[in-house]
Amino acid sequence: RRERQRFVDKNGRCNVQHGNLGGESSRYLSDLFTTLVDLKWRWNLLIFLLTYTVAWLVMASMWWGIAYLRGDLHQTHDDTYSPCVANVYNFPSAFLFFIETEATIGYGHRYITERCPEGIVLFLFQSLLGSVVDAFLIGCMFIKMSQPKKRAETLMFSRAAVISQRDGRLCLMFRVGNLRNSHMVSAQIRCKLIKSRQTPEGEFLPLDQCELDVGFGTGADQLFLVSPLTICHEINSESPFFCLSQRSLRSEQFEIVVILEGIVETTGMTCQARTSYTEDEVLWGHRFLPVMSLENGFFRVDYSQFHATFEVPTPPYSVKE
Repeated sequence: RRERQRFVDKNGRCNVQHGNLGGESSRYLSDLFTTLVDLKWRWNLLIFLLTYTVAWLVMASMWWGIAYLRGDLHQTHDDTYSPCVANVYNFPSAFLFFIETEATIGYGHRYITERCPEGIVLFLFQSLLGSVVDAFLIGCMFIKMSQPKKRAETLMFSRAAVISQRDGRLCLMFRVGNLRNSHMVSAQIRCKLIKSRQTPEGEFLPLDQCELDVGFGTGADQLFLVSPLTICHEINSESPFFCLSQRSLRSEQFEIVVILEGIVETTGMTCQARTSYTEDEVLWGHRFLPVMSLENGFFRVDYSQFHATFEVPTPPYSVKE
């Protein structure tokens, strides 16, 4: 078995890294919300904690600064003195007042008096800033938690693709399945052939993409994915595998990228699952084992046989031959 670099891993992760962006990296900051959503969870949680911690400390320091500048900290034992914020006499009490105000807890022990215009202005600023920070960070976390990436993990692809005859035609086939009872609405499948080639003008294309027809004209690419389905690409004169034979398959180097898209029925969000097959994962003269059986009033799917194949008589010649 030959190991080589894949364009798309079996789990759907694309092996592409962007480097030397230069000034283009500023585009990530211009779309900060999407940048935060795309970050890994550990960085999201760190930014979430740091943002709130810094905001709390800064705002608490501003409340403490007002009390310090007005001299409220030195008048704690004078019952006739009216402070800006009652019962704020050090930084911890200023911090607790800010948390009570921001979280609208309202214990009633600390409160703003009417003789503190600067405190009223700071209170308005705190309310506006808190609403913006909450909307931005909580919205970011909600979007990240509701992303349908995990839904793609319950969409299965067969570990190998097969080439054999179906209805008298040589076909490239692979299997897809849905492990959940919830359906994928408007599910559609596409296939891309990734292969290097050289144009007649001498230009070398290292990762040229070519579309594989899996039933665009007949509507077979629109899937009703309630049970495992075998996706079929007919190898004909318009197929890039027109000259592929069993012998030439051993010397070829290509990758078939499969993209399954659909709308998650429970959330209404678009989900995409990907996988790929290299030339080593294409079995010539094989067919998938059946996984459906009829029992007492329902159909049962045996996923233990989902990846299983068996050999069938298949001519070793290409369609062209």
